[in-house]
Amino acid sequence: MKKSLIALMGVALIMGGCAKQVTYGDAQEVETTTIEFGSTDLQRIAVDMTDSMLSSGAVAAITRDSRPIVFVESVKNKTAEHIDTESITDSISTRLINSGKFRFVDMTRVEAVRKQLDFQNNDALVNPGTAIQFGKMVGAQYMLYGNLSSITKRDGSDEDVYYKMTMRLMDLETGLIEWADETEIRKKQSKAMLGW
Repeated sequence: MKKSLIALMGVALIMGGCAKQVTYGDAQEVETTTIEFGSTDLQRIAVDMTDSMLSSGAVAAITRDSRPIVFVESVKNKTAEHIDTESITDSISTRLINSGKFRFVDMTRVEAVRKQLDFQNNDALVNPGTAIQFGKMVGAQYMLYGNLSSITKRDGSDEDVYYKMTMRLMDLETGLIEWADETEIRKKQSKAMLGW
């Protein structure tokens, strides 16, 4: 009895020592866990790109008298890493729409809208007087698009990763690029020769 109680307490002690502890942190805090693309990089890119676009003379001219309608194409991932570029696209779009200077059309939801309009206009359950009619959506005047690329170099235990984000705003009527910019991030990591 005594031995089994001691064994049980030992197992409980070992299991308690292995328990994970989860804490909340500041989402804006610089994240330095790994050299791979992370939350700090995403936030920095979104801020750099939107601040550049909003302070551009060309953008000031096209937003002076109206709020142009923009279609945002998902940022293309040209890196060797799996990076959620939709999150980058979402952060940039959110910052731009919150500036009050632009309106957006969301092409990723067109099929869902089409199904809802088809239901409203063709189903006997919907009052025809409240159904939204086809052909009322507005088209975009501009397209915002970009690429995220990287170059990785290794030398022994040292690793260097360079990220470059490029974005452009195109006038869909003329094909002219009204604004373009890029931002860069470089991260370095040296692995210790001893230890973990």
